[in-house]
Amino acid sequence: MKKLKRAVLAQMILSIFLFFSLSCGYAQEDQRDSENPYGVLGFLPWQHPWNSYHYDTIEKVEKAVKLMSEAGVGFVRLDFLWYDLEPEPGVFDFEWYDQVVDVLWANDIKILALLHYNPRWRQDVPWNAPPDFDLYKRYATAMVEHFKDRVKYWEIWNEPDEKTYWQPQDDMQTYTALLKMIYPEIKKVDPSAQVLMGGVSKTITVSLKRIYRNGGKDFFDVVNIHPFVDPLAPDAIDYVKGIYNGVCKEMAKYGDQDKKIWFTEIGCPGVKESTRENGWWNGISPTEEQQAQWVDTVFSECLKWPGVDKVFWAFFRDTDEHFKSGVDYFGLIRNDFTAKPAYTAYKRIAAEAQKEE
Repeated sequence: MKKLKRAVLAQMILSIFLFFSLSCGYAQEDQRDSENPYGVLGFLPWQHPWNSYHYDTIEKVEKAVKLMSEAGVGFVRLDFLWYDLEPEPGVFDFEWYDQVVDVLWANDIKILALLHYNPRWRQDVPWNAPPDFDLYKRYATAMVEHFKDRVKYWEIWNEPDEKTYWQPQDDMQTYTALLKMIYPEIKKVDPSAQVLMGGVSKTITVSLKRIYRNGGKDFFDVVNIHPFVDPLAPDAIDYVKGIYNGVCKEMAKYGDQDKKIWFTEIGCPGVKESTRENGWWNGISPTEEQQAQWVDTVFSECLKWPGVDKVFWAFFRDTDEHFKSGVDYFGLIRNDFTAKPAYTAYKRIAAEAQKEE
């Protein structure tokens, strides 16, 4: 009888041990996150007249995501457009975005969700005006509440230091106030969420300095930059390194050097033939072969720099006739889903990195 009792007791202890071991192991692994540093800017929810219905069916989304998965993409940056998700004041429509997110989830690609641009029903302000804080809070917290089981990372607006996307400019004062307001609200809904400042792109170190000077240090978890340069310039990667060094200096100056740095946009066009008509803001567009070389350089170099945690190529797929310039050819793949040399380069680099692990 005593032996039987000891056996039962031992079995109970083993069961309890296994239960807590499995529970702890599960708790430590966040399925919404990944150490994979290879990202892309996706545009997967785009199904609007202004983007020529870029992804008008879920089948096109699935086709793109399959190619992303095959290339080794770990993260995709997605617009969670306010005017899609709250089509009427206080009324939310998650159906299309749920489908897109579920396709990514099924392919083990993680998400950086970008919360931005005023809804259509706000006819009193332009789409790129600073949002009404209370309305933005309602939208943003609804997004976190609905998607928190599948999305961990949230970016607050796109390029708030660029007048195209945030107007009027005021030295980041209103934007920093938005960060201060929304950061604790997101954390209330999901304490494990990670908040990124909106990717800054114009005089990047100055924009970051302004956020710090305006008291924004404690209201974002990841420093987020868009260090575009002309890859045809001599020593182009040194220009990117200079931006990175400037960012690190500002972070250290404000005691923020332990935060991770994400490049959520970096890229260039890749055109079949450079012409006067298909240039971009940095001048002549690189050819597809030159674009592939820049992919190789960016991902081979930038991820070696201390603190740089992830790099997102802009874009994954060309956007023919949307921007009416070389910007339409930033994609790793063409608009018809055929692979460019840049896609092959990205896939090779990601595969090599995985082997090294």
